[in-house]
Amino acid sequence: MPIFDVSQTLDESTPIFPGDPPFSIAPVFSRKNHDEFNLSLLSMTTHTGTHVDAPLHYLDGGRTIEALPPDILVGNGIVLDLRGVEIINRAILEKSQWNEEIRIFFKTNCSAELREKNLNKKHAYMSDSGAQFLLEHGVKLVGIDCMSVDRTDDQYAPVHKLLLSSGVIIVEGLDLHDVPAGTCRIYCLPLKIRGADGAPARVFIETD
Repeated sequence: MPIFDVSQTLDESTPIFPGDPPFSIAPVFSRKNHDEFNLSLLSMTTHTGTHVDAPLHYLDGGRTIEALPPDILVGNGIVLDLRGVEIINRAILEKSQWNEEIRIFFKTNCSAELREKNLNKKHAYMSDSGAQFLLEHGVKLVGIDCMSVDRTDDQYAPVHKLLLSSGVIIVEGLDLHDVPAGTCRIYCLPLKIRGADGAPARVFIETD
């Protein structure tokens, strides 16, 4: 069964959310400088590249990244091909080929833009009605290939707050370019950082 790595490679050109500091890596020790080993210092936010949002991201006192349940982060799910869709709302989800999986990833136009390092500011996003539909159907893990499930210019982030306050885990910045639509098995592995509001993640999808 094919396994797809749907994580972005982190480097200085990795797209970032507007206003966030960029990723950087710099040598601390280097064999080129006659040190005995190579050792580098990383600088990035907890929401750089492919990452998981913990409830603390928007909710005071919310659960932190190391406390998220592994049985939600790993398991059967589905990838929905929503390329060409701008707003993921209730009507779109009602028409989709979805079989009530509790883990759902949305493939939009953002995956192609990620490959080109040229994200459109008018990316696809989820509406309140779409988020409410997922809650009504027991979804526990929601992923998207854009940098946010909300509109980038919406500072109130209503979809984040609605999902996170209901215990739904959010994954953003996925690279779903090569992944076919359909059922799959998802392996979402965020860094285990105590007290963090989120963390970069390595995410794999295994298809049938």
